[in-house]
Amino acid sequence: MAVSTDGAFERDTDYITDRIVDDPNADWPVEPGRYRLAAAAACPWANRTTIVRRLLGLEDAISLAFAGPTHDERSWQFDLDPGGVDPVLGIERIQDAYLKRFPDYPKGITVPAIVDIPSGVVVTNDFAQITLDFSTEWTAHHRAGAPELYPDHLRDEIDEVAESIYHDVNNGVYRTGFSSRQGAYDEAYQVLFDRLDWLEERLTAQRYLVGDTITEADVRLFTTLVRFDAVYHNHFKCNRNKISEMPALWGYLRDLFQTPGFGDTVNFEQAKEHYYVVHKPINPTQVIPLGPDLRGLASPHGREALGGRPFGDGTPPGPPREREAFGHLSDGRP
Repeated sequence: MAVSTDGAFERDTDYITDRIVDDPNADWPVEPGRYRLAAAAACPWANRTTIVRRLLGLEDAISLAFAGPTHDERSWQFDLDPGGVDPVLGIERIQDAYLKRFPDYPKGITVPAIVDIPSGVVVTNDFAQITLDFSTEWTAHHRAGAPELYPDHLRDEIDEVAESIYHDVNNGVYRTGFSSRQGAYDEAYQVLFDRLDWLEERLTAQRYLVGDTITEADVRLFTTLVRFDAVYHNHFKCNRNKISEMPALWGYLRDLFQTPGFGDTVNFEQAKEHYYVVHKPINPTQVIPLGPDLRGLASPHGREALGGRPFGDGTPPGPPREREAFGHLSDGRP
């Protein structure tokens, strides 16, 4: 985490930009079974990749390593696995794959990251490009009925909407929560809620963000919205209102949460544990709140009346793999 002299949060965006592409002569060619996606259910950026992987049916082509919800300065650790070691990569922390490739790696060691299994080195942690490449470079390994999440004719609009969401919402909650001076907080807070108001208006008249089907833009917004009431409203002081108090966004969130591939990839317990334990400067006691009551996410949303077809000409994904199934909704009581 970096904070400027005026107290504004500054995200390090200098990622490893190598790509896995559909070219047998590439440095990192598409090859089913060769790569392992390192993710954490707690992390919204990683959650994007697990949703897209599931929607497209890439589970057999790209295996999944799950890090636990908490970590120290040495990075995310595979403490959910027996012995605290990922069974495929044979490492305790994702840091090990970064340092095997870059012994003096100076940047943030983040998830999601894709690791080359034979060599054990990290290939990329460019989370925005990873999901686009899942859609465009791995098409030969998509499941039958996989949706088009990044269709050619909508890419410009998807990119434009997604960029606004990234700056003002995905990163906006962090800019609000990690501000260390009042002025920086006030500015970030205003930008965040201005964009949420814009989204509320947009989604009042249409079911999805771009076109009449689920796209990459919806995936990117969902992972922040679904954590908003449970974490960001309180922990990051994003407290003008909850998403459940914005009718269109609340209906939109419930609609996506109840769509196969979305809500069943979300683990609220791990998300809350991550933010409230790891962010000691914000929550020095590390006490994890029991609430809120999340059962409303399963309530009827009525957004079918707006039309739209979630998967277009495609079909829903099948049930999640056993280790990858989440979506439990707590009533907020111990």
